[in-house]
Amino acid sequence: MIHYSIQIQNAAAHCFSVRLQFTTQPGERVGLSLPTWIPGSYMIREFSRNIMQIDARAGQRNVAVSKTSKNRWELTALSDSIEIRYVVYAWDFSVRAAHLDQTHGFFNNTSLCISVDGRTDQPCQLTINAPTEQSLGSPNFSKWKLATTLQKQKVRANGFGTYIATDYDDLIDHPVEMGCFQEISFDVLGVPHRAIFTGTTDVDLKRIAEDLTTICAEQIKFFEPKSHQAPFKEYLFMTHVSAEGYGGLEHRSSTALHCARNDLPNEALNKTSTGYRQFLGLCSHEYFHSWNVKRIKPKVFTPYRLDEENFTSLLWIFEGFTSYYDDLLLLRAGSITQQEYLDLLAKTIDRVHSEPGRLIQSVADSSYDSWIKYYRQDENSPNALISYYTKGSLVALCLDLTIRQQTNQRYSLDDVMRQLWNDYGKGGIGLGEDEFATVVLRATGCKLNNEIVRWAYKPGELPVKALLETSGIQWTEKLEAAPDLGLKLVQRGSELVVASAYSGRPGQVAGVSAQDIVVAIDGLKATDVTVKNWLGRQRAGARVQLTVFRRDELMNFSIKLGKPLVSSVQLTKLT
Repeated sequence: MIHYSIQIQNAAAHCFSVRLQFTTQPGERVGLSLPTWIPGSYMIREFSRNIMQIDARAGQRNVAVSKTSKNRWELTALSDSIEIRYVVYAWDFSVRAAHLDQTHGFFNNTSLCISVDGRTDQPCQLTINAPTEQSLGSPNFSKWKLATTLQKQKVRANGFGTYIATDYDDLIDHPVEMGCFQEISFDVLGVPHRAIFTGTTDVDLKRIAEDLTTICAEQIKFFEPKSHQAPFKEYLFMTHVSAEGYGGLEHRSSTALHCARNDLPNEALNKTSTGYRQFLGLCSHEYFHSWNVKRIKPKVFTPYRLDEENFTSLLWIFEGFTSYYDDLLLLRAGSITQQEYLDLLAKTIDRVHSEPGRLIQSVADSSYDSWIKYYRQDENSPNALISYYTKGSLVALCLDLTIRQQTNQRYSLDDVMRQLWNDYGKGGIGLGEDEFATVVLRATGCKLNNEIVRWAYKPGELPVKALLETSGIQWTEKLEAAPDLGLKLVQRGSELVVASAYSGRPGQVAGVSAQDIVVAIDGLKATDVTVKNWLGRQRAGARVQLTVFRRDELMNFSIKLGKPLVSSVQLTKLT
C-alpha cells in the first residue's frame, strides 16, 4: 500500500506539506512522477511547477533525489522503506488544482500526490490532518471540517482523518474541500447526496437541495429507467462562491464548481433568476458526466496517461452531448419551462453562429486540438476554431431530431446514450474513435454515417433551422440595429481595443488588426458608447474612418460597413 499524509504547513503562505511512504528493495532505482494534467480539463498544466522542495529519507539516512524531467524524479533506495517529503504551493483558485488560505483549503490529488512508478495499481491510504492554530493562523482552526467522497477508513466527525483508494486513479478522482463551509444533505433514489458552499453566508440551501434532488433523480432514471441504480454510493457537489465565476470539473462521485454569489437563491428571493438557472445547468452538466466521460469514455482514456496529451476526436460526444442534455434534463425535471429551454437553446445557436471558426474547424478537429487550441485561445481564435461544447451540443440536437423523425418518434438520442452506457460504461470499455455510428445503428436502427461525417468531421453549417422547423419550432431572426463593422471592441480602462477582427468582414478587409487601439471614428473620440451610437446612425455600404494606434504608430482605415448581421435567434413552439 502507498501511504500519503497531507497537512497545512502555512495557510498564509498557501503551502501544504505532503509525506509519501512506501516499501521497496534496497538498491532499487525508484521513479516518481506528478501528473501534468487533470482528467476533464484537456490542457497540460504542469502541476509540478508548484512543488517548492522535495527530499527523501530511509530511516535516519538522507536519500538523494534527482529530477529527471519536468515532472519526474528518481532515487536509489537505501533500505526497504522510503519516505518522501515535499511542499506544494497552492494558490490556483480554480476547480483544476489546489488553493489554500486562512478561509479554506481545496485540492485535487493530481496536484498534491506524487505517484510511484510501477505501483499506481496498488491501494493508497491518504491521511488528511486537521489544521492547527499555528498552521492556519486563525482561531477558527477548530471549526474547520472536511468533505470528500474518498472511502473512509478512520475519519473523525469533522471529516479529517484517514481515507483509502483502490489505486492511484481512484485517489486522484475525489477532490477535497476543507474549511467552514455551509452544507446540506439530501437523498436521491436511496443515494445520499451533499451540497457544500464555500465563500457565502446567504443561500437558500433547502431550495437548492429540492431542485438538485429532482434533477439528479431525472438523470439516474435516464440511464437506468428500470433499476434507478446510480453508479456511485454517494455524491458531493462542492461549490466555491465568489463575486464572479463559472465552471466545473467532473469526478466519479463528486464535482467541484465555481459560481457567482448573486447566482444563488436566498430565502428572500423566490423567483428563479437567470443566474440560478445557469447554476442548475452547471450542476446538471457535471452530474451527467458521472456517466458520460467518467464511465463512458474514449478508448484513449482507458487508462489515462497523465504524463502527456491523450488525443481523441470524440470530445464533441462527451462534452457536446453533455452540454445538450444538461438543459434538456432541466426541462424534463420541471426545473425550467419549455420556453425557457428554447431560450437557452437559442443562446447556444447564437454563440455558434457568431464564431466564423465554425466554417473552418470541425468539432472532431476541435476535440483533437483541445490541448493546444481550445484552452489556449488568442485574438484569432474566433476565426480559427469552434467549441466542441456548443457546436457539439447542436450536433447532438441534429442527431436527436433526425433519429426521432426517421423512426416516427420510436427512438431518440436517449437510446444511443443508454446503449453507450450498457455497452461501454458499465464494463469500463473505451469507445473507439470510429465506433459511434455503429452504436447509433445498434440503438436505433438508423444508419447515420454520412450525417455524422458531415456534421462532426467537416466544418460548416448544421441543419438546425430546418430540423427544428419540421419539429414544430418557429425560428425567428433578429438583426443588429447597426451595420456590420466586423470587429469585436472591448473597453479596457480608457482604451478601446480591438479584441478580434473577424475573417472576411469589413474591419479586417480594410486592414484593422486585433490589439489595435481605436482612437477615433470619423474624427470623434472613440469609446464603446460613441462607436455604438455612431454606427447606429449609418447605413450598410457607407464608409467610416477608423483611427487606431498599432503599437506606437497612428493609422487610418476606411471601412465599408456591411449589412446588419443576425444578432439573435428566437425559438417558439408552434401551437
